[in-house]
Amino acid sequence: MKERILEKAADLFMRYGIRAITMDEIAVQLGISKKTIYQFYTDKDKIVEAVVDKLISGNEERCVSFTADAENAVHEIFMAVANTSEMLRGMNPMIMYDLEKHYPKSHKRIRDFKYRFLYEAVLKNLERGRKEALFRDDMNIGIVAKHRVETAFMGFNQDIFPHAKFRVNDVLFELAYLYLYGITNAKGRKLVEKYMQKNVQKSKHGLYE
Repeated sequence: MKERILEKAADLFMRYGIRAITMDEIAVQLGISKKTIYQFYTDKDKIVEAVVDKLISGNEERCVSFTADAENAVHEIFMAVANTSEMLRGMNPMIMYDLEKHYPKSHKRIRDFKYRFLYEAVLKNLERGRKEALFRDDMNIGIVAKHRVETAFMGFNQDIFPHAKFRVNDVLFELAYLYLYGITNAKGRKLVEKYMQKNVQKSKHGLYE
């Protein structure tokens, strides 16, 4: 039951945003009473925390698998972008705003993931790309990694990319494309074109659809 509650809450949050969903709505969708929910989660904050923790844990596991399964450092980035895009598909872009404004503990968890795990993962990828002679040797990878981590979340910033005008996935694609061409050398860019072409055959948006 605890897992059912968590899955339903995550689904509703993704579709409608966090603030829009009440404990009553979760109970109705599951066909149970609120009292049953309170047996497992004392309040909505605890559900949000559990959902965020599960999403982060899943992403950490997938990032590790990308490193192991990718053909090279360029391919690893394509796999990561595709994973993020799939996660964002159908996701209400107000989720990040809701977390920042109303659920500080969960928002801090995402910030910790961003500046701890994700930053280290980007650094390792940059180092891998250098060893494989696919990335530029003349860049400061510490600066580049921080830039990548920040831009990876930029699509949620309504001050920069209003959601009424820009799709989060469109922003993700364009920023990832710029990043790839900024870090690769001539050999690496050939691989970028190779993977782009493979994806373009499936969809006009290449990297993420």
